[in-house]
Amino acid sequence: MDISVLGVDLGKNVCSVVGLDASGAVVMRRKVRRETLIALAEKLPPCVVGMEACCGAHHLGRVFAAHSHDVRLMSPEYVRPYIKAQKNDDRDAEGIAEAVTRPTMRFVELKSQDQLDMQTLHRSRDRLVGERTALINQLRAILLERGMVAPQGKRKLEQFLAVLMDEQGGAGLSSRMIVLVADARAQWAELDRRISAFDAEFVRWVKENEEARRLTTIPGVGPIVASGLVAAIGRAESSTAGAISPRGSAWFPVSSQLAASRSCSGSASAATNTCAGS
Repeated sequence: MDISVLGVDLGKNVCSVVGLDASGAVVMRRKVRRETLIALAEKLPPCVVGMEACCGAHHLGRVFAAHSHDVRLMSPEYVRPYIKAQKNDDRDAEGIAEAVTRPTMRFVELKSQDQLDMQTLHRSRDRLVGERTALINQLRAILLERGMVAPQGKRKLEQFLAVLMDEQGGAGLSSRMIVLVADARAQWAELDRRISAFDAEFVRWVKENEEARRLTTIPGVGPIVASGLVAAIGRAESSTAGAISPRGSAWFPVSSQLAASRSCSGSASAATNTCAGS
């Protein structure tokens, strides 16, 4: 079977696969499990393998690339226009196979395991920051319902609670609320500790990564932003000033990248959101 392009619609367990020949005609349609998909790719001669840049795509992409296939990952919104009506997994795979052959298509750079690890750390940190924000908002609401207006700012609230609970013994709060606020403060301290551990890991990683170290020489770019950018775009060698190669990473030019780095520098969560790719 002469397959030039293999379109893969990834599923949690079962994947739909469509093969195109050199003329673009469909010569294969299959539904296979992930482990069977790897075995199928091993048997095929080197060809273009197209996938959406979704969960698991980078891992499979590295496996396929190890067998000499030309792996091209695409953002799902770029694939959507090529999917025909009455959407299903087979048509999704066919649309992916068609989209990957377009000369103007933009591709997502295949990420290394180290990049994916760092992105996972950023997303885990973001989740903890979100939990801490929700906890702080709940504490403010509890106090406000009892006529206590805490000052703005995380550290000022922390100081306010220290006075209220440690020095005044929870004056104005019922015994139930004293226990609840004490528990919330303990959770807050634990979240601070876990977030600080992530921050320390980012600092260590940046010291070991040459590209990230170079980014930190930009004013306003610290370890969190630098590690997030490198995890998202790697070396960014496929991007050039003023143009993006269609075969390269779907990122922006170097000058824009630096501007985005500066805009991200004020917030760790903003950096992760801006820099995170699938």
